[in-house]
Amino acid sequence: MSSLQPKIGLSSASLLVVSVIVGSGVFKKIAPMSAELGSPWLVLLCWIFAGLITLAGALTTAEMASLFPDSGGEYQYYKKVYNSFFAFLYGWGNFTVMKTASIAALAFVFAESFYSLFSVNFQTFGLDAVIVIKTLASLLVIGLSYINHRGLIIAEKLSNLLTFLMLLAVMIFVIWGIFSSKGSWENISHTSFQGHHQVSYQNWIKMIFTASLGAFWGYEGWNHIGFIGEEVKSPQRNLPLALMFGTLIVIVLYVSLNLVYLKILPIEMFIEMNGNPNAIAAIEVARVLIGSWGTALFACLILLTTFNATNGTILMSARLFYAMGRDGLFFKKTALIHSKYQTPTYALLFQGCWSILLIWSGSFDQLTDMLVFAAFIYYGATALGVVILRKKEPNLSRTYRVIGYPFIPIFFILFCIILVIVTLFAQPAQALAGLVLIGSGIPLYFYWRKNHSD
Repeated sequence: MSSLQPKIGLSSASLLVVSVIVGSGVFKKIAPMSAELGSPWLVLLCWIFAGLITLAGALTTAEMASLFPDSGGEYQYYKKVYNSFFAFLYGWGNFTVMKTASIAALAFVFAESFYSLFSVNFQTFGLDAVIVIKTLASLLVIGLSYINHRGLIIAEKLSNLLTFLMLLAVMIFVIWGIFSSKGSWENISHTSFQGHHQVSYQNWIKMIFTASLGAFWGYEGWNHIGFIGEEVKSPQRNLPLALMFGTLIVIVLYVSLNLVYLKILPIEMFIEMNGNPNAIAAIEVARVLIGSWGTALFACLILLTTFNATNGTILMSARLFYAMGRDGLFFKKTALIHSKYQTPTYALLFQGCWSILLIWSGSFDQLTDMLVFAAFIYYGATALGVVILRKKEPNLSRTYRVIGYPFIPIFFILFCIILVIVTLFAQPAQALAGLVLIGSGIPLYFYWRKNHSD
C-alpha cells in the first residue's frame, strides 16, 4: 500500500498550525461579541477563555497524535479507539460540513476583500459583484489545490512565507496600536449598559457562552496538523510540540489584537458595527490608527491571512479523504498518490470540487454555523479516547502524555458536552441539520464497506 513520505519539521509544522487557524474570525468577531456582552473586559475574557479551552483540547489531542501519527488525524484515532463506522462518520462530516465549508468560507472572505480593493475596476466593466466574488473564490480554490497537487514542499514553503509575513504584520500593528496616542486605555474599562444592567445572572452566563462561540470559530482548525501526521518528521515528538507551540502563538496573537481594537475604539463603535454585516472591525480600527492607508493595508492583511488559511486547510484536509480512500471507505481514486509529486491528487480534486459547489450554492454560510457544534462532538470524542486508552492499554508506549492528566482531558470533555447540549437547545435547527448531514453518509458507509470487502 502506497504511503506519503515525512518531509515536514517542527518549525514548519508549528507554522502550519498557526496558518490554518488564523483566518478572518479575529478581524470580524469582536463586533458581535461586543454587541452580546457590552464590556471590553468580557470580550477579552472570552478570547482568553476560548484560547485556554482550545489549548486544553490541543494538549489532550497531542497524546493521540503522538500515538497514531498517520494521515487522517482523528479518523485514525477513532478507528483504533472506537470503530471504523464512527471514524467514517467523522470523515464524511468533514467532507459535507466541516472542512469543505471552511475552505468555501475562507475563499469567499478572501474574494470579498479582493473585490473591495478593486471594486471600481470591476464596476467599470459592469460586472455583477456576487458573480465576481464567487468566481474569484472558486479560482482561489482551484489555484491552491493545483499548488498542493504539485508537491507538499511547495505548499509548505508558501504557507511558511505567508505565515511569517502575517505574524510580522500583526506584530507591527499591535506595537503601533499599544504605543499610539490614538484611542485611550480608558476605553478598556468602559462598559456599555445598553440593556445589559437588566440581565439576570443566568442570562449573563448564556451571553458569555454565546459570545465565546464566536471566539471558538476564530480558533477553529487547530487539530488539522494531525491530518498530515504521516508527512511530519519524528511525529511522536513533533506533532505534540507543534500543536502546543502553534496554539499558544495564536492565543497571544488574538488577545493582543483585541486589546488594541478595544483601546483604539470604544465598545459602542463595535456594537454599532454589528448592525452592518459588511463592516470589518479591524479595518475600522486600522483607519483610525493609521489613517486612509489603514483600510487598504488591513484589507491586504486579511487577503494574506485568508489566502494562507485556505491553503493550509486544503493542504491538510485532503489527507483525511486520502486516508479514507485508502481504507476503501471513500471514492477509490482518493487513495491514489501522484507518482511524480507524491501528493493525494484525487483527494485534492474531490475536496476542491465540493468546496466550489458550496461557494456557488451559497450554503457555506449556513454550514459554517454548524461547524463549531459538529467539531466539538468530535473534539470531545478524541479527549474521551485518551481516557479510554489509558484504561484499556496502560502499558502502551507513550512518547508524550497529556499534561495534568486526568484533569485537563476530563475538563475538556465536560466542556464539549456542555457546548453540544447548549447548542442543541439554543440553535436546534442548525444542530439537527449538522447531524443530518453527518448521518447522510451512513448508506455510503455500508456500500463502500461491502465493495471493499468484496
